[in-house]
Amino acid sequence: MLALRAYQEFLDFKVQRASKETKQHINGNNVLGDKGEHGDQGTNGIPGYPGKPGEQGEAGVKGDKGNSGLPGMKGQKGVKGDTCENGTKGEKGDKGELGLQGLDGENGDKGEKGDLGEKGHCGEPGERGERGEKGEGGIKGEKGSKGDAGVEGIPGMNGQQGEKGEPGSKGEKGDLGPAGVMGPLGPKGNPGSKGARGASGKKGSRGIKGSKGDNSKVRRSAFSAGLSKSFPPPNVPIKFDKILYNDQEDYNPSTGKFNCSIPGAYVFAYHMTIRGRPARISIVAQNKKIVKTRETLYGQEIDQASFLIILKLNAGDQVWLEVGRDWNGIYVSAEDDSIFTGFLLYPDDIFETLA
Repeated sequence: MLALRAYQEFLDFKVQRASKETKQHINGNNVLGDKGEHGDQGTNGIPGYPGKPGEQGEAGVKGDKGNSGLPGMKGQKGVKGDTCENGTKGEKGDKGELGLQGLDGENGDKGEKGDLGEKGHCGEPGERGERGEKGEGGIKGEKGSKGDAGVEGIPGMNGQQGEKGEPGSKGEKGDLGPAGVMGPLGPKGNPGSKGARGASGKKGSRGIKGSKGDNSKVRRSAFSAGLSKSFPPPNVPIKFDKILYNDQEDYNPSTGKFNCSIPGAYVFAYHMTIRGRPARISIVAQNKKIVKTRETLYGQEIDQASFLIILKLNAGDQVWLEVGRDWNGIYVSAEDDSIFTGFLLYPDDIFETLA
């Protein structure tokens, strides 16, 4: 088809060329000749280059339905579909034909021992077989009836002495035996517990009137004073100027010192509130520090410090309290007090009176 089309294009080309040459010849001689006879067909030219593909034609008219083909081969079994939730269970199908007999399976495990069968008919005696293996023990039979007593046997030898048996249960209390002979006097026992208090005795007769005693006045000396300002100056007597008791006026609030007017034994005590800084408190007597105590405290915490002592004083001796430098954390407020107290326990001449 392509070769024919190329040949047609070649012929058209030759005709056009011949026509052009003819026109040139006529124009040159100015004479137009008659049309010549049809020449013989020339030799086939060289095939031209293939032309471009033509455009796609329009779709043809739909043909008639063809005849049914031969049935195809049976397809493979499809995968089982998912179960439909809304489907209904179909009726049971007919029983299929019996399939071919399968191959023999492997031997199964040995089964459990079966029940004992009924006793068969006695067969003819067989030949004596080989000795079999020992069988399993049979079920224990029921206890037989007691047999007749046998002939009395010969007495056996005495056996060895058995082990000591466990103590028997305590027997009942026996009757009281006769009184024995009185033994020797035993050692002195431990003192017994204190007995209950006896009943009050009768009031005794009035005693003889005693001699007239001394009409001497009991001597007293005591004081108690509080601090009115916090953080007293160090190394000097603390002035407790808030007087609570000072009837004998042996304590001087302007100096903070106690003056001994009655020689004897005295009790001195203090109770201090400590806040914000540490405190070192000393009790000074006879111009020397007799006792030194301290309370270590920092920040805004509050604590208490207390002390008590008995001192032997002579007339004219003085007693006071001091704090050290940077150790003067004694504190007072409307809710907190710091107190210094002292009193005469007994005078020295009491021993002369008793003697």
